Amino acid sequence: MTAAGALALLRRFWWAIPIIGLAAALLITRETLADRTATLEAERTAWTAEIERAERQRADIERQHADRITQATATYADRLASRQPIIIRSTDTVRTYAQTDAGRARCLGPDRVRGIAEDRAALHSEDTGASARGADALPAGDADDPG
Repeated sequence: MTAAGALALLRRFWWAIPIIGLAAALLITRETLADRTATLEAERTAWTAEIERAERQRADIERQHADRITQATATYADRLASRQPIIIRSTDTVRTYAQTDAGRARCLGPDRVRGIAEDRAALHSEDTGASARGADALPAGDADDPG
């Protein structure tokens, strides 16, 4: 085949060259697209598994927290219930002691109990002057004077 024959053949089938180029580009693009699609599906699967694991972990943590709250509430109720008999026994002990002769002498009746305000007023209203152990009151000195 001569150059003139090849040129004549090229003129007759020139349109086949762009079609062959487009077909090759299409095949390369399809292969690249399939590869990218597989990569995206693998990443989606990995992220879906990670999200499911995180949700399971969050649900486990919430369940454990609810269990701890329930256990703490039960423990608090048990402690409170165990204290209640002590309070009742103490109250009964005081009532029983108050009914004895020694208890009647030491325990004040409701008519003999004074209020805190009255006790404070009585305590601070009296000016004793001299101390109970010594005969003389302490001299009033200057606070800045050490001697």
